[in-house]
Amino acid sequence: MRTIIENGTLVTPTDTFVADLVIEDEKIGAVGKDLAKVYGKLDKRIDARGKYVIPGGIDVHTHLDMPFGGTTSADDFESGTKAAAFGGTTTIVDFAIQPQGGSLKAGLADWHGKAEGKAVIDYGFHMIVREVNKQALSDMDDLVKREGVTSFKLFTAYPGVFYVDDASIFRALRKTGENGGLICMHAENGPVIDVLIEEAKARGETAPVWHALTRPARLEAEASHRVLALAEVAKVPLYIVHLSAAEALEQVRMARDRGVRAYAETCPQYLFLDHRNYEEPGFAGSKYVMSPPLRMPGNEQHLWRGLQLDDLQCVSTDHCPFCMKEKELGKADFSKIPNGAPGVETRLSLTFEGVRSGKISLNRWVQLNSAAPARIFGLFGKKGTLAPGADADVVVWDPEKRHTLSAKTHHMKVDYNPYEGREVVGAPTVVLSRGKPVVENGNFIGRKGEGRFLKRGLTLA
Repeated sequence: MRTIIENGTLVTPTDTFVADLVIEDEKIGAVGKDLAKVYGKLDKRIDARGKYVIPGGIDVHTHLDMPFGGTTSADDFESGTKAAAFGGTTTIVDFAIQPQGGSLKAGLADWHGKAEGKAVIDYGFHMIVREVNKQALSDMDDLVKREGVTSFKLFTAYPGVFYVDDASIFRALRKTGENGGLICMHAENGPVIDVLIEEAKARGETAPVWHALTRPARLEAEASHRVLALAEVAKVPLYIVHLSAAEALEQVRMARDRGVRAYAETCPQYLFLDHRNYEEPGFAGSKYVMSPPLRMPGNEQHLWRGLQLDDLQCVSTDHCPFCMKEKELGKADFSKIPNGAPGVETRLSLTFEGVRSGKISLNRWVQLNSAAPARIFGLFGKKGTLAPGADADVVVWDPEKRHTLSAKTHHMKVDYNPYEGREVVGAPTVVLSRGKPVVENGNFIGRKGEGRFLKRGLTLA
């Protein structure tokens, strides 16, 4: 199968130029001028005149079919990857979870079972480590060397569920120094947050806004400082997930200035929503209960600057949707509201607003959403690039297409949209995964089970 994308403006992290792109079966075959004259037989022609041609988006932070707080996230690997494709994302990296008292390998097998035969785009896994014991450290070696799972997530939050102590974090960091893996950290001071939650509930505070008020930005900064110091002593890189607060960003910047290989992502919710959303009438504020929480107005300006200056290297979504009936499990107790919100479908359109407003360049947009995630998470050369030989994960992007974000029209399997009614400009018109069209002109034409598991390499960050 030979496909040509003609007359488009190709955008990479470093260049913007008009050219044709030829796809040979699943790979990018050539980039250049007037390629239709060079190649005789063409099976499919896509006219991208007036549009951008970009590498497919890579979302390295999703939670599909994930148990949490007595329920399960609304999107499974079929609906979640389909929604991702509609938004221009062609690769996700989801989080497998070590079962309580079980092994990392058992957790990985569970997640393979959830994804296999369902995903419509390619996917990889990180591994959440709950217990850093001898078996887990041994499993980390095997996952990196044999299974293509080269990143591990640990938590300083959620005592009794995911929390691990500093010594355990340090042991895991040391292990990645041996095997080349990468530790990802959820950085909030969980034990202190639990005290603040207990105090608020003792005063009779039940509203969703108290989720945010008991998780102050300073406790995200403190935990970020601590885990970055541990990585510095261990002499290994560290990646902080879903960074939300300017105070935490300051810790990343300071660590990078000291020479620490510190990396971090933020998410669209922290760029486009803020604390005022928790004050929406009734129980509507529960839509925005996520951890870390939304921050005060003005905080987003610091995050945009971090994206500009490369103190933040990626934008991911932390896609973890729960319908309102699940959110209402915490109607009488904010601490029981399932944490998470939808976003896998809206990331590229929202962050393109940053291009339109001059906050980031077009090239930086591609880097943040595609190229940098590929490089940091062991997919470089295969994903996140328009270079010949790479997988033909390609998006034709219409920079003038207007659409309104709404639960009525999105493809995520959740009954609300955090950005309900917001008009965005810019959307994909054609999305190809390994050369096959998945979405074309607003229609899904992919197939369940076409997505493949990606064995990832080591970080190049």
